[in-house]
Amino acid sequence: MKDIFFLLADVWMIFVGYFFGWRFIRRYGNYLLGLEWMVVATSGSNFLLWSLLGGSPDSLLYDVAYFFDAFSRSVGITLILVMGLMKVTHRYKPTLAVDVGVFAFATAAGLFLRQFHGEDPRVDDAAFAVSTFYVVVNLVTAVFLAYFAKRLWTIGAKWQAVRTGLVTAAATTIAITYDFFPFPFDDANRTFFYTAALATWGTQGFVYFFAYRALHNHNMASAAKTTKKASASS
Repeated sequence: MKDIFFLLADVWMIFVGYFFGWRFIRRYGNYLLGLEWMVVATSGSNFLLWSLLGGSPDSLLYDVAYFFDAFSRSVGITLILVMGLMKVTHRYKPTLAVDVGVFAFATAAGLFLRQFHGEDPRVDDAAFAVSTFYVVVNLVTAVFLAYFAKRLWTIGAKWQAVRTGLVTAAATTIAITYDFFPFPFDDANRTFFYTAALATWGTQGFVYFFAYRALHNHNMASAAKTTKKASASS
C-alpha cells in the first residue's frame, strides 16, 4: 500500500509540473516558472522510472535523480521561483539572457552539488555544509513567499493566501527534515518521507500557479482601471 501512495504522489507531481508548467509559458509567457515546473516534472519522471526498474543505486537514473534534486533545491525552487513570481509582485520582466543565465547557473549548481548526496551530514562536514545551504536558501525563499501570501491577502484573495502559506510551511518542513531528521519509522528507501515530499512539491506547483493567476488578474484589472480613468480625464 505504501508503494502505491508513493507512486501516486510522484504521478501527481509529474502531472502538475508538465500541465501547469506549460500553462505558465503559454498563458503568461513566464519561462522561469514554466521551465522550472517542467524540470520538477522531469525529475519526477526520472524518479518514477528508476523506481519501477528496481531502484538500483548503480543505475544512471540514480545519478540523474541526484542532479535534478540538487538543481531545484539549490536554485530552482529558490532563486528561479522568486524571480518568476516577481513578475506579478514587482512587474519584473527578465531578458532572454537572464532566463538562459539563471538556468545555466542552476545546471552548474546541480552538477556540482549532486556529488554530496548520499553522505551523512551528521558525520561528514562537506555534506553538512551543503545540507545547511539547502535549508538556508529554502528559508530565505519562504520569507519571500510569506510576502507573496501577504500580497494575495491584501488584494482579497484570502484563500489563495492561506493555501500559499500552508504549502510553503509544509515544503519548509520537508526541507528541514530531508537531511537532518529522517523519520524514525521509515524504511531503508525512505518511502514515507519521499511520498510526503513528492505530494508536497506537487501541491506547491498547483497552489502557486493559482496564486500567481490571482495576482496577475488583479494587476491586469488595476491597469485597465487606470487606463480607463486616464482616458476619461483626457
